[in-house]
Amino acid sequence: MDNSKLTISLLLVAFLLIIVTLVTLRKNKINVKFAIIWFIPTIAIALLALLPNLFIKFAQLFGFQTISNLIIGFILVLILFLIMSLTVIITGLSKKNVLLIQEISLLKKEVEEMKGNGKKNR
Repeated sequence: MDNSKLTISLLLVAFLLIIVTLVTLRKNKINVKFAIIWFIPTIAIALLALLPNLFIKFAQLFGFQTISNLIIGFILVLILFLIMSLTVIITGLSKKNVLLIQEISLLKKEVEEMKGNGKKNR
């Protein structure tokens, strides 16, 4: 595969990722913060397609033997970034869930106490 085919393929992948993310966002299946997390790798893929010489220089700088090894390393870093971002979001949601459970428990206790006081007053 020559450079022009690779560039077109990478741009097509980036374009498809943008379309899928936008459609999913429009249907309210994901939040904006999740969409932004998916746009970052998409931008990285587009940069890879549009600026291949930059990646050649990075490969030489970091000591990679071939560009494909750099791309695999780059993809692994992107995947780790996605996993870390989603872990942070899940942790935040777990903390909110615990807070909601505590608030509901306090409200249930209050309601039970009010019911108990109502029975005593009769």
